Amino acid sequence: MKNRILSALVAYGILIALASYLLRGKVLAAVLILFAGLIAKTLIAIKAGWRAPGDSQIPD
Repeated sequence: MKNRILSALVAYGILIALASYLLRGKVLAAVLILFAGLIAKTLIAIKAGWRAPGDSQIPD
């Protein structure tokens, strides 16, 4: 589970870096707000103990 979380956060980081390089102005701000929401949603799901279907029930 920790590997999936880490890989998701790394993917967000790569996409944010790419967006920062390619976009400017209001579009960049909108994309960064979107990613901030997605990261917050991911971290909230982790704290709530949510697991994807098929994940083992063994705590990490």
